[in-house]
Amino acid sequence: MRQIVLDTETTGLSPNKGDRIVEVGCVELLNRKTTGRHFHYYINPERDIPQEVVAVHGIDNDKVKDAPKFHEIAEEFWNFVKGAELVIHNAAFDMGFLEMEYQLLAKKGDQRFGSLTNICSVLDTLKLAREKHPGAKASLDALCKRYGIDNSHRTLHGALLDSEILADVYLMLTGGQTALLLDAQTDDDEPEVTFDASQVVASNEPLRKVQPTESEMAAHNAMLELIEKKSGAAALWHSQGEH
Repeated sequence: MRQIVLDTETTGLSPNKGDRIVEVGCVELLNRKTTGRHFHYYINPERDIPQEVVAVHGIDNDKVKDAPKFHEIAEEFWNFVKGAELVIHNAAFDMGFLEMEYQLLAKKGDQRFGSLTNICSVLDTLKLAREKHPGAKASLDALCKRYGIDNSHRTLHGALLDSEILADVYLMLTGGQTALLLDAQTDDDEPEVTFDASQVVASNEPLRKVQPTESEMAAHNAMLELIEKKSGAAALWHSQGEH
């Protein structure tokens, strides 16, 4: 399954009022693993970027004055996402801007494209997070904190950086990566282990009993509490008093 984790940065909040895209960033997942392929452009929005918006993503007029306009990257973007499932946090926002860009192209006579929903499906991780964690904060930063994902390098919003972070959040939100890197190892790579019961020598020495220290018990109980918090139920051995 091919998925594209996507994010945009814009000049404002409303494409219907003339706001445009200033950055688009995408990360490719194939069968729930990152492939290393990405799509990223800063975009000249052909309008002024308000200072209050610059404070959010750090992209000012000077940074994008020589960047391509959307119509110059429209075909490349279309071909990159075609046939994939788009994974977006608050999908209505980003899709609204992307669809508007293609509508503007159509109004100017470029009829090569239509709606992105004709070539892609869309998964909204904001909706997914709210369903999985009702009542809890569902921002990207909040989900990073919940799942222990390091986003300390995210001092400003950025489309490619946020897509990379969202890819990690999405995989955790939906159960983690299902394919381990170790799956490339074949059975032939593993040494054969045999057991000869005749080599076991009985001993009359009593078994040594090792008791956990207070710090080890504290760590053990903390782990049980974490398991209970994540699973929503007490561990069987904990509820039965077997510490």
